[in-house]
Order: sequence, then C-alpha cells, then structure tokens
Amino acid sequence: MHRGRIMVAFGYHGEAFHGSQIQPNVSTVQGEIEYALRKITWWEDGCLEMSSRTDAGVNVRMNLACIDIPQKVYDNVPKSTIIRVLNNKLSPSMSIWDLRFVNSMVRSRGAISRTYLFRTEMSEEWPEIVDEDLFGDVCDLFVGNHNFTNFCRLEKDINPNRTIDNCEPWYSDKGRLVGFSIKSEAFLWNQVRRIASALTGVVSGRINIEEVKSALNSPEISSDLGRNQSHGLILWKIEHKDSDGMGLDSIAETSSFTVQPQDKTRYKRWLSMAKLEMGLLLEREWLISLNSI
Repeated sequence: MHRGRIMVAFGYHGEAFHGSQIQPNVSTVQGEIEYALRKITWWEDGCLEMSSRTDAGVNVRMNLACIDIPQKVYDNVPKSTIIRVLNNKLSPSMSIWDLRFVNSMVRSRGAISRTYLFRTEMSEEWPEIVDEDLFGDVCDLFVGNHNFTNFCRLEKDINPNRTIDNCEPWYSDKGRLVGFSIKSEAFLWNQVRRIASALTGVVSGRINIEEVKSALNSPEISSDLGRNQSHGLILWKIEHKDSDGMGLDSIAETSSFTVQPQDKTRYKRWLSMAKLEMGLLLEREWLISLNSI
C-alpha cells in the first residue's frame, strides 16, 4: 500500500503510562498510538517513529512522531480531520494537537533541540526562602560541553558528553522561582532529574555548590547527588528542521501554581494538588493548539 508521511506533535500525562517505549503487559505511549492506528486500520509494521524517549511519570507537552498513513488519506483528508480521528481513538491522557504533511525522507529523531521544564518547588526539600542568585549560579555550571557521568544513569556504549545550550531559572507568572528550564540537542537517561536534584540540594543546604562542581569536573570520581522524582518534569518543546515551527512559541502559563506549604506535614496533600496543576498546564496548552487549527 502506498503511504504518505505526517509529523505529529503530541503530548501525554506521564503518570498514565509506563514510559514511552513498548513494553509487555503495561500501558505505554508507543503502544497507545499503535492501538489507535490499528483501530482505524492505518497501522502497518514500521509506520511509526517517535522522536524522544521518556520514562514513566514524565509529563510531555510536546513530543514528535512520524507516521506513515494510507496515501488516499494523506492526499485527501485535511489535517484537522486526521487529528480528530486519531484523538478519538487515543486515551484521554494523550493528545495529538498539531501535524505537518512531510516527505518520506523526514525522520522525527533528527531534532535540533529539546527543552525541558522542571518544577523543582515540588521537591520535598525545597526551602521556604530560596537563594535565587545561588540557584542561578548552579544552573550556569551545567551550560556548555561536559562529561555528565555523575548526572545520569549511563547506558552501555553511550557517550556521556553532552552540550547544554541553556540552563536558567524558571519563574512563575507572578515572579516566583518555581524551577528551571534546560535545552540541549539530546539528553542522557535521568540527566535532567539528577541536575534537578543538584539544584534543590544546594538551595536546601543538603549539598554545596563545590560538590556540584566536583561531580561535574571530575567525572572519573563517582559522585551521587541524588535524583528528583519525575512528577516535576515536562518535556516542553522540540525544535526540528521539518516541523515548521510547531509549538515553539508557547510560554508555560503558571497562574494555577500554588506555593508549597510551610508545614511539611501537609506536603503530601499539597503535592497531589501540584500534580493536578501540572496536568492543567498540559491540558490548557493542548486545547489552545487544537482550537487554533
């Protein structure tokens, strides 16, 4: 069967899936898309390629995937209808919110950059008063090319060197420091979560900035500065030369973000609400995009 290729922008609530890649007997992002394509009889082996792998619990505003669909659909059906048909078969925890018709040589994995947001104020060790200058200084340490052996779960035969294009504090609409944003062409497994742990560790006093410098500058000396939970992490956007700028101009709307209570006995209750706030952020973004098509 002749096929045409589309590139879709999609997102999902991390807690609904056991990661992005196919695994037996559990719900995954790739498995959910495959299921939808089978239900509408568009599935063919090898027709789906996703851009970024994410772990269980990681929220995603924007991922990219290339899908080869039947040629008659590609030639005759408008993108709004394709999006609606796919979303009707997907879990409510996932949304395809834009697409582009591309040529058959385009690969979703050829990203120019990926940007993550991490809401570090969701960490239990987040202090009531944060030294914002110190937080910014720690962010600055990670910019540039480094060996991140001590800031990842290193897989076999994977180069631990990565170039971080940007790492800076993330402020809410009301001017409150809520976390950080970080941008690179590609990240290592657990890299952003371990960087987040270093940041919360320094501002809470659990570790000091010299320990972070040592872990970064002396990768041959093993150093474990911790790994934050995934619920504060969002894959916010992916820049790709063939995506025609999909989703790149959006700024996170944080008006719903509440402040962690001073009474730590209320932390778990507040954390449940903070997770809902993260979900609301995603849903708002997807609806805005869908309504503009």
